Amino acid sequence: MQDGPAIAPQAAAGAGRKRMPVLIHWTVSSFSGWGVYGLNIALAWANDKQVEAVCSRKMLAETIQVDPLRARVLAPFLATTRAFHAQLQPFAGQTIAANHLMLAAVHADFGIPVGAHDVKISGQPTIAVTFFETARFTPEDIARAATYPLIVTGSTWNTRVLAAHGLTRVQTVLQGIDPTLFHPAPRAGHMGERFCVFSGGKLEYRKGQDIAVAAFARFARRHPDALLVSAWHNPWPELVKSLADSRVTASVPFTADGRPDVQLWTRAAGIPPHQFLDLGAVPNAAMPTILREMDVAVFPNRCEGGTNLVAMECMACGVPTILSANTGHLDLIDDATCFPLLAQAPHAGMREGYAGAGGWGESDVDEVVEALERAYADRAEAARRAQRGAALVAEMTWARTAARTKQIVLEYAAA
Repeated sequence: MQDGPAIAPQAAAGAGRKRMPVLIHWTVSSFSGWGVYGLNIALAWANDKQVEAVCSRKMLAETIQVDPLRARVLAPFLATTRAFHAQLQPFAGQTIAANHLMLAAVHADFGIPVGAHDVKISGQPTIAVTFFETARFTPEDIARAATYPLIVTGSTWNTRVLAAHGLTRVQTVLQGIDPTLFHPAPRAGHMGERFCVFSGGKLEYRKGQDIAVAAFARFARRHPDALLVSAWHNPWPELVKSLADSRVTASVPFTADGRPDVQLWTRAAGIPPHQFLDLGAVPNAAMPTILREMDVAVFPNRCEGGTNLVAMECMACGVPTILSANTGHLDLIDDATCFPLLAQAPHAGMREGYAGAGGWGESDVDEVVEALERAYADRAEAARRAQRGAALVAEMTWARTAARTKQIVLEYAAA
């Protein structure tokens, strides 16, 4: 293993002090959960006097879509990241030890993905950050996990699973929301009198959009004013194909150019075209004004390694939210903060080639329909739940996430 390049620390804004570079070893963008996580860490640390974020994974600046002020704040982060990637280029395809602490997104096998230019990087030290969707690990997985000085998980469920496997150097740091973007506010009224049901998250079996579609198809037959609004963009077609495991809908068809045809899929499930609207890929910062037009959001997800960022953002905007009571969602389910789906059938597993599914839950389509009917019939009760949900999530900010992460970084840097 070769010694890697060192990052020249940046001076803190308005001060002569140098800041400690921290490698964020996952892709930063405005279009994925991991991307938004890294983006908000970078924003929170942009003017910090002690630490600065540097992305060590491949990253495209055009996938970061924010307002001009945030873009200005992020400019030094992007410049330092570009410079570090240039330093990595001579080590393409090699293994190096970077002279910096690294927060590394790890897979369910606790392996670290390669960085920019296919460089395999280890930090000094490397702290693992994970959102896994299985409760089953091989002895090799656990042995690899035990090599990290600390594992940061995105949910209480993740932490409990690791504890069950004997791993104790673990801390839970929940994801956050940006309260300047995601908060209750007046609607623009663009959807008129339509009753809008939102379903979000990348399209795949784990996210349970098939359950949402099957439930909405029944709900829509009784309510002609209902409209299913989806934000299901998924750049990984193989994950979309996992919906072939569904017992409540057919497989998702694909177009000739390899894109999932969600219009055809929902129509085959019984949803008329005039009752379905797919938003496509939407930058995270553009979501709040969309979410505030929604009457209810539905997340019958089978498993969440984290808290489910999209669900948090719906709740933060004051949208009555239907949540499956399993895995990472349990961190969002408090006293009447949502419509919880309590009937969670144990999930036997997934087809060959997928991770073990211990801890997964299968939501009942009937219960989802019932929750939609309750939200439709009693708007006042739905609003009360939404208000309590918004209050809960308002305390779960990215600033808090970044502050807790910084505390961890400084503790381990001083060790």
